[in-house]
Formats: sequence, structure tokens, C-alpha cells
Amino acid sequence: MLERKQQILQRAVELIAAKGYAALSMRAVARESGLTLGALQYHYPTQEALLRALADYIGRQYRERDRVYFADLEDGVCLLQASLDLALKHPADALLDADRLFPQLWAMALVEPIMKNLLDGLYEEYLLFIEACLQEKGVANPRAEALALMAMFEGVTLFSGKGCRWEAHAPATVEAIRALITARFGA
Repeated sequence: MLERKQQILQRAVELIAAKGYAALSMRAVARESGLTLGALQYHYPTQEALLRALADYIGRQYRERDRVYFADLEDGVCLLQASLDLALKHPADALLDADRLFPQLWAMALVEPIMKNLLDGLYEEYLLFIEACLQEKGVANPRAEALALMAMFEGVTLFSGKGCRWEAHAPATVEAIRALITARFGA
């Protein structure tokens, strides 16, 4: 039964990424999952239950991705550069179609407290990690610098992610951010 629930949640993620969060309804998730509405409600009785499970699922996917990614880094790798790579082009993001999903989650967070809590939690963890990297480098105002870096990292997704107007410029944009990090904080 756990595997079926995860399949349903994955179909919900795919639905949001493909059609936008406005398309997320119990009926749409049931249809995408090949279930009747009643069968879906057996697993997730309400829209709120589905949203809570979806937020937990997305959060687990990203936290596991981060844990594995940072555990596999070689010694001496610049963690700021590594966090850029993680944010922008990590292969595990294909499961969640991050370039299309995250803008939808941002929009959902404006109207759905469950999704706001998810994003706030994920961003706080990411912010603390970047801030700690900057503290190790002796940066005078690591919180502000970490927020500036996060804004750049996230902006790349918004402006040059898959399917965006300036997608063709994504590699050059990433290299420009990489150069800024190196110039400001060293390798």
C-alpha cells in the first residue's frame, strides 16, 4: 500500500509540474493515477490530506537528494560551488521536474499554508547550509550574502530553467554565477 501511495504522490507532482497547481484536484489526481475518486479517497480522504502527504513526499525527496549529494562530495570541493550545482542541475531533480515544479510550489505557497511550510523549511535548511559555508570563509554578513546567493540560484530556475524563455542561456548564466562566487569568496 505504501508503494501505491507514493505512485499517487508522484502522479500529483507530475500533474502540478505539467499543468500547474490550479489543475490539482482530487479528481485530476485520481485520473492521473488510474484510480476512481473513491479509490483515491481510500488513500487520501481529503484534499488537505493529499496536500500534507504531497508536501511530506516532496520534502523527503529533496532532503534525501541533499543528503546523498553532500555525502558523495570529494574532500576539498568548494561547498558554495557544490550548492550551486545542487540547486541548478542535480540529476535527481528529474524525478520532481524541479524546473517546472518549483515555480508552481512558490505560487501554491501563496495560498496553501501546507506548501508555504514546506518551502520555508527547505529554504531555511538551504540558507543555514550556505550561511555556514560563508561563516567558514569569514564573511562579515553571512546571512545577507547567503540570501543573495539563494536568490541568484533560484532566479536561474525561474528565468532560464527548462521551458523558460532564456533556457538557452542557462549554461552561461550558471558559469556567470560560478565566476561571481569565485571572485567574491574564492575557490
